[in-house]
Amino acid sequence: MLDHLVLATDDLQGSVAGFAAATGVEPVEGGRHVGRGTRNYLVALGAASYLEIIGPDVEQPVAGAMPFGIEGLEGSRLVTWAVRPADIEAAVVGAREAGADLGPIEPMSRRTPAGELLSWRLTSAYPAPYDGIVPFLIDWGTSRHPAGSGLPSVELVDFGATHPRPDEVNAVLEALEVGLRVVAGEPGLQATVAGPGGTYSLR
Repeated sequence: MLDHLVLATDDLQGSVAGFAAATGVEPVEGGRHVGRGTRNYLVALGAASYLEIIGPDVEQPVAGAMPFGIEGLEGSRLVTWAVRPADIEAAVVGAREAGADLGPIEPMSRRTPAGELLSWRLTSAYPAPYDGIVPFLIDWGTSRHPAGSGLPSVELVDFGATHPRPDEVNAVLEALEVGLRVVAGEPGLQATVAGPGGTYSLR
């Protein structure tokens, strides 16, 4: 199941403002990733998935690497996506057998602006397998899912991916029981969302 799309940016406030201007929907602050130098804003893509806009947190700068290679970005890019399997451990094994090492399962957490602590586990591999076209995995455990917290919502109109080795990528996606099918092309993710103010393309 799609959990979230990740739009990384070197200008968080600018990307949030651009999204709001295009769609008429204002993303809301998710929280800070303490020690990692980033923060995010969120908008729901329905009842069980969301878009994460993540960029540098100017109030807690870090030296060196940030998640998703944000320190080297110019502009914004749909860098990867996450799926929520029923059994994250089994999904890691299945992906590895299909040809993609998704890395170790690591615990993470952040506090919302309201002070609620959200905890989750996710797979972490750098560089990301198949240029981020293979999703990482996430397990929210007992934490409330972000999409179910009254986020403003847009419609995910379409979502697709290209990669020069589509058969290899599709084998991994099939092992993860993900319905997306990748076609041949340069590595890339593409999505379109729609709100009351219009549509917005993510690439």
